[in-house]
Formats: sequence, C-alpha cells, structure tokens
Amino acid sequence: MERAATKVLVVGGTGYLGQHVLEGLSTIADDAVPYDLAFTYHSTPNPPPLLLAGVPQCLAFHVDLRTGDGLETVSRRFGQPDIVVNCAAISVPRVCEKDPDAAMAVNVPSALVNWISSFQDRDALLLIHLSTDQVYAGVKSFYKEEDEAAPVNVYGKSKVAAEKFISEKCSNYAILRSSIIYGPQTISPVPKSLPIQWIDGVLSKGEPVEFFHDEFRCPVYVKDVVTVILSLIHRWRSEGDKQMKLLLNLGGPNRVSRVEMAEVVANVRGYNASLIKPVSASSVDRGVSSPADISMDISNLVQALGIRPTPFQDGVKSTLEIA
Repeated sequence: MERAATKVLVVGGTGYLGQHVLEGLSTIADDAVPYDLAFTYHSTPNPPPLLLAGVPQCLAFHVDLRTGDGLETVSRRFGQPDIVVNCAAISVPRVCEKDPDAAMAVNVPSALVNWISSFQDRDALLLIHLSTDQVYAGVKSFYKEEDEAAPVNVYGKSKVAAEKFISEKCSNYAILRSSIIYGPQTISPVPKSLPIQWIDGVLSKGEPVEFFHDEFRCPVYVKDVVTVILSLIHRWRSEGDKQMKLLLNLGGPNRVSRVEMAEVVANVRGYNASLIKPVSASSVDRGVSSPADISMDISNLVQALGIRPTPFQDGVKSTLEIA
C-alpha cells in the first residue's frame, strides 16, 4: 500500500532560513515517502517569483501570524500538516525594543499554535520552532539547555514567552535555540544584510573597520540548521510512537567574537587583518541591551541527532565559495 506524502508547512518561508529549509526539502529524493510542501509569507503582497520557480509544486499562503488570518485557507487548500516548521520572527533586537507589542504578537506564535490545536488529529502533528541564543543572560560561556533563561532584551523575552507557550500548549514540539545563522544567499535574495557577506564587503574596501571584541556567539552554518530540521522531520515520520518534546541548543562548534569572525573572513580572503580594529560593545549605543557571551554547549544536539556542525572557518569558505 502506497504511503501518503508527508505534509510540511514552513511558516515564514520567504525569510532567510525559511527559503533554505524549503530548498532542502525540495531536493530530497525520497520516492518512498514524498513531501507535499507549502509555505507562508507576509511581508510582501505576493510570494517571490524566484522562490516559486526554485521550489516547484509548493503552495504559498499569505498569513498574518498576529491574527491568524490566512490559516483557514491553509486548512482548506493544503489540509492538516504533519510537520510545521516555524521560521517566522521579528528577529532584529533593536526593532523588538522599539515595538515590544509587535515583537510579542509575532514571536509568540499563539494564533499558529491555536490553529494547530484545532485539528482533530493534533497529536500526530510536530511543531519545529526556531528560538534564539538570546534567551540566555550572557554572563558565562557555553550555556546548557537547563541553564536559566534570563534574557536582557525584548527579543529574548519574546522568545522565552514563545518557548513557554509552545511547551504548555503543544503535544509534540522541537524548540531550537539558534545562534547567528550564516551562509550563502537564498533563492530569492533577502533584503537583510547577511553576516559573512557584510564582513567581506567592508573588509574588501581596504579601510579600517571596528568590530566588537567582547561579545561571543557560536555562529551556525545555515545548511547545518537545515540538516537538523530535516533530521527531526525524518525521525518524526519514521517513528511509530509519535512523541517528541525537545529543547536543543543549535550553534556551531566555535565560540567567536565579532573580531574573530572578521579575522577568519580576512584570512580566507587574504585581506589585511590589521584593518580590523577591536572595540568594546559598550562603546556603541545600539538602542538595545545585548548579552556579552551567549556561546552554547551543543553536546545534546550532537548526541540526540548525531550531527556535528561545520567549523566556522569551513562554513565561511563555503559561504564565500572558496575551495
């Protein structure tokens, strides 16, 4: 008997990670269990033509996560998903700080979760939700998942509230606390500045540039994030007893400052590293508090999924297409 296709809905499918997830799903050759794909978008009146061309046979739905408008259309035209991957967020901390109500309305996916809960067979549905390393206070190195979530800004607080809401309301979920995601541009180029490309651009001008020396993260290569999500999807659809309640740190294996990130780019590109001028994060008013060290321990991720994220230098080379 032929098994039905696995229905995957990517929420925020036109964003940076969402597009990479759709691309990853669309390129999996699995005739035994094919995928039916759909994604939501919001920031534009229509989905990007380049994305639709790059991910054929994929349905697109205009959805407002603040109100849930559009989700019933998903129900009618796509049906109940087996897996929902939520990549949608207001993820710029300064923007969240200026409009906390909007940050909470979008980043706490109450309308999405209530829609998921409305399905009769909701226990057979998995929500994969992207959270952030900014849930941590930033006062030590290599945070573990069981460490206290004590965010210092509205963005982090909205993500903690989302984690709490999902863990209380959803039967099955995987929450991924992601660090800075970097990598190549998307099928339909996103308007936001991408971290490695931005560093490459400013260093290529041959002028001195300031970078923070005292803020630390574990940047994660976007294709590793996609691999983690695909691994979770594969596990969910292949297990007979469908139960999953996961909270995982999702970062790369290297703890690096902004200075060290720039030094790696300079090294692989052959730029003059003396152009990199270290400054303290406290010397710049960014209009928002920023945690100093939110590097993460990813041993639970490695153990649970058997995935070893790409070293930062290798990821930079892949991003800049340097052999």
